[in-house]
Amino acid sequence: MLGPAVWLGLAVVSTAVIWAGSTRLERSAGRLSRRYGLPAAVHGAVVVAVGSSFPELSSVVVSTLLHGEFSLGVGAIVGSAIFNLLVIPAVAALASEELEATRDVVHKDAQFYIISVLVLFITFALGATYVPGGTTEAAILTPALVLLPLLTYGVYVFLQYQDTRDYASPSPTGIDARREWATLALALGLISVGVEGIVRAALGFGAYFDTPAFLWGVTIIAAATSLPDAFVSVRAARDDEDVTSLTNVLGSNTFNLLVAIPVGVLLAGSATVDFLVAVPMMGFLAVATLVFIVFTRTRLELSIVEAYALLGLYALFLGWMVLETVGVVDLVRGL
Repeated sequence: MLGPAVWLGLAVVSTAVIWAGSTRLERSAGRLSRRYGLPAAVHGAVVVAVGSSFPELSSVVVSTLLHGEFSLGVGAIVGSAIFNLLVIPAVAALASEELEATRDVVHKDAQFYIISVLVLFITFALGATYVPGGTTEAAILTPALVLLPLLTYGVYVFLQYQDTRDYASPSPTGIDARREWATLALALGLISVGVEGIVRAALGFGAYFDTPAFLWGVTIIAAATSLPDAFVSVRAARDDEDVTSLTNVLGSNTFNLLVAIPVGVLLAGSATVDFLVAVPMMGFLAVATLVFIVFTRTRLELSIVEAYALLGLYALFLGWMVLETVGVVDLVRGL
């Protein structure tokens, strides 16, 4: 069996590949948004969010198709959502000294993100009560059932599209759309390769330390695949594009919950969600969501003190995961 040093090296190299792809993706996405005249809110919530969420989507696809580990991909999605809410806005605020929000961000993007969490809960509940084989401890997700979150995301995209209708965009100059689309495709390919490496590293860590793959997905894979979101949000905050920085985080989480998890179910044909794992993890995600919304709504900005509070909450989450791994606590009982 290969040692942890090998898996650590693979994780570092894979993370670097994801970073390289993310850099190219962010640049091309920005140019394409200018080329097609999209407003900042739509650029952050849809274009950048979907693009920077490609690592999370890839983690579900790679984990499900290549390794038969749907739970690993789900762990990466939930862990990434927590990382996005607690770490990325905090780092962006520290990089720009403060991060200003708007009422539209809080009342539209944040509230729709809450809806996406509720829709996912409802989907799990339907899988437990109406799908044969579902129980009070596990939900069976089918392709027909996951149409609900996919249709919900369709509504989200439609609402974002409405914002483009009354937006007077400046005329784009000097942007070669074909070149940018080609660069975007190259970036997505690099990210896919990096995600495959980080998934293999997580599985290797799990086998070596005899720990559930879910825990490595919710920590290592989640942090690595969230790099594109972090890169985009910090860069936007430094350029005083606070709206893009925040909507990217919310839009990315919305995409991950409503699209990435259903895609994994569609690829697998069906999937089982263990409530003993999902409920405590989604519960923490709900707490992180409420804290994030309260902080951004207060004075419509994220202050330095609030940024450190978000980082502290994420440190508590990591501590909880470590205690679960070594068996000190047993709140996630399905592992």
